[in-house]
Amino acid sequence: MRRFKTGELQVEAGTTVLLEGSKAPQLYTVLRGMGLRSKAADGGGRQVLNFALPGDFLGLQAAMMEAMTYSVEAVTPMVLCAFRRSDIWDLYRRFPERAFDLTWVGALEERFLGEALTSLGQRPARERMGWALLTLYRRLQALGFETEGQGVPFPFRQQDLADALGLSLVHTNKTLARLRDAQLVSWAERRLRIPDTARLAAACGAEPGPPPRRPLI
Repeated sequence: MRRFKTGELQVEAGTTVLLEGSKAPQLYTVLRGMGLRSKAADGGGRQVLNFALPGDFLGLQAAMMEAMTYSVEAVTPMVLCAFRRSDIWDLYRRFPERAFDLTWVGALEERFLGEALTSLGQRPARERMGWALLTLYRRLQALGFETEGQGVPFPFRQQDLADALGLSLVHTNKTLARLRDAQLVSWAERRLRIPDTARLAAACGAEPGPPPRRPLI
């Protein structure tokens, strides 16, 4: 992986790391910081596809050498490990174990998007919101970001969550208030707290247990 790596990139919050429609020469692993992966929608809106967290691989898509089908924006300052996109075939030829890890990451992403689509299409707003917050909380928890009694850092905006879940900002605010009143979640001062993950999982119909362990590419 050290031979595959070409360097590190530091970006400020608000920087577009990958731009939809452009041919990016590099792929990235998130070393530090958090971001958003999104796709432009008609009318100037956007659909948030996923939240980029440390350990995530950015730039992986079906048509590897074609124009990007989504954008990635830094929500906080980020440090990224950079790889040349053109070297991906050499990785598959010379390091099959790492190539399997890369394929596994792609399959996990597909699973997440399937669950997200099910939430958008079949769950009411309260369950949709609970599932999304629980999923992100568990991932941050698995990365070691949880502080006892303080939850996990959560620098995203309500608008980001609304764009991910297909809700208006007003509806998002009201749904979060209902979850807070039920003492299922607390989101304040850029931190997310879930007092009882099992209780929230039961309330929103989410799978119990921690997320799958992700390999670091």
